Amino acid sequence: MIKVGDYNLLKVLRSVEFGVYLDDGDKGILLPRRFVPEGLKDGDDIKVFIYHDGEERLIATTQHPKGKVGDIVKLRAVTVTPQGAFLDNGLMKDLFVPKSKQLSNMRTNGDYLVMLYLDEQTGRMAATEKFAYLFQNDNLTVKELDEVDLIVYRRTDIGYVCIINNTHTGVLHHNEVYRNISVGDAFKGFIKKIYPETPEKADRFRIDVSAGKKGYERVEGETDKILRLLHENNGYLPYHDKSDPEAIYDFFGMSKKTFKMATGNLFKQRKISFEKTGIKLLER
Repeated sequence: MIKVGDYNLLKVLRSVEFGVYLDDGDKGILLPRRFVPEGLKDGDDIKVFIYHDGEERLIATTQHPKGKVGDIVKLRAVTVTPQGAFLDNGLMKDLFVPKSKQLSNMRTNGDYLVMLYLDEQTGRMAATEKFAYLFQNDNLTVKELDEVDLIVYRRTDIGYVCIINNTHTGVLHHNEVYRNISVGDAFKGFIKKIYPETPEKADRFRIDVSAGKKGYERVEGETDKILRLLHENNGYLPYHDKSDPEAIYDFFGMSKKTFKMATGNLFKQRKISFEKTGIKLLER
């Protein structure tokens, strides 16, 4: 069964001048010549993405879209009409967001966080900004210190609400943010803390998240980075525990707290020494 708006592994039925037809159990789906890999022949299997072309016919491509059905992604609006907006999903045909599925007043060249879905009436892939109903914090599928996938959902006074594994929502507090982030950014993180929303709602939970790896795993990853940067800079870097946190983040891409933990770990391993104006590599 063909999955529209997703990847499919299909067999080549026959070759024609303008491409090849792939087996869909019917007349076949065209893979245009421009997307046919060199050496592909009848009977071969090929992984393709299936969607509707400008004439509403199913068509195959070897292009990789920015998102498939079910994904939550940040896409840019390329055209806006009274009926809706068209977003660039990385394919030949742009993705439509009906006006009824918009929360914001979409504008050309604006970036928007949307979920991709199949329209029940047309069977076409489309996008919507209205997907908050997908998330629940009642029956949790995560626990503290679990590594998770995070997508920045919206900004608040205390930080950023993030989507957790496309299932829950949690807060990334401002004091946990050490680089510029914006709505739609996706990155790895971990569950920092879980607690009841209120005493009256003990079966609904609030979740705090952090970006990057958890605990000592994060430190282990950062120690390798510091050693690499020391090797690349003749064994010396002008950063220490008194350095400005922003300067540390700009150079190392980590918080000052993580930097101090990582350098302390390296010092204990006798791989670096602390100098008055920076850190020095002992192992060359």
